[in-house]
Amino acid sequence: MRRPQCRPMTQTSTVHIPAPGQARAHFTVPATHPMVMVLGSGDALLRVIEKAFPKADIHVRGNQVSAIGEAAEVALIQRLFDEMMLVLRTGQPMTEDAVERSIAMLKASANGNGDGPETPAEVLTQNILSSRGRTIRPKTLNQKRYVDAIDKNTIVFGIGPAGTGKTYLAMAKAVQALQSKQVSRIILTRPAVEAGERLGFLPGTLFDKIDPYLRPLYDALHDMLDPDSIPRLMAAGTIEVAPLAYMRGRTLNDAFVVLDEAQNTTTEQMKMFLTRLGFDSKIVITGDITQIDLPGGAKSGLRQVQEILDGVPDIHFSRLTSDDVVRHKLVGRIVDAYEKYDDGRQAATGYQRK
Repeated sequence: MRRPQCRPMTQTSTVHIPAPGQARAHFTVPATHPMVMVLGSGDALLRVIEKAFPKADIHVRGNQVSAIGEAAEVALIQRLFDEMMLVLRTGQPMTEDAVERSIAMLKASANGNGDGPETPAEVLTQNILSSRGRTIRPKTLNQKRYVDAIDKNTIVFGIGPAGTGKTYLAMAKAVQALQSKQVSRIILTRPAVEAGERLGFLPGTLFDKIDPYLRPLYDALHDMLDPDSIPRLMAAGTIEVAPLAYMRGRTLNDAFVVLDEAQNTTTEQMKMFLTRLGFDSKIVITGDITQIDLPGGAKSGLRQVQEILDGVPDIHFSRLTSDDVVRHKLVGRIVDAYEKYDDGRQAATGYQRK
């Protein structure tokens, strides 16, 4: 994505004088952007910025914003306001979450942890799919790189904890590919493996028993397409939602295929699925190797495939972390807590997760 051109914020004199050793920056917010869009309702966005940069004082007067403090923080604040202006110029509003994620990206880059040229504005303004008045887009740098990898590779693995958007973004790319006629059908599949419950005890026919495992995929489709069109598309075979077992013996041509919950595939199932790839098709495989529900200590095909296919051309592994969780903030903390617990347990007992 080409970065929009934006004139840097003007730095001028201000009544707030920095102390020796401090730096100062001054920003003039264009009249085209009401201050409520920049500072947030009730100054909510400003409070997020102040909390993130405690060693700087931020002052607002009319459409003038000044920052005084440690040089490193002031420089980051200036970059943040520049990025915010770029986002606002696209017509997209800034939210508290977007500001927090922008700050995290800028700090990572400043600390040498950013390994690419992407900026917060480029991440936050990359649209994947617009449907029913809402736009689906990446919210973190890793999510953007995951989406870009799907564009550039035939097979992509999205590996990460719950809430990182790995399945949702893959399905959005599938719908985008269908609507732009890059493929003629979408195939969504999951292994029907119990997560503590027993499939046989569920009521109804085989379809009724399997349906709960596929329900999250249906729910995501309803977010991305007109719900009235989904039965018609499924009846025509344009969209197929089926258990992984239904993939055996098939060749999947001209299709965008998403395998979800791949940590619950066996080694044999993973090989079977990957070899279904046909011409003009794309495959995205998503899973969380910390949530394996396979019975009897079976080895996860998703865990093993990373060793087997690492470095193979046109196959990409995208790894998302708790920093990419886009659900409630507590979800990221829960993921970190479990990882810390498991690492401690492994160190103490030599326990290895399968």
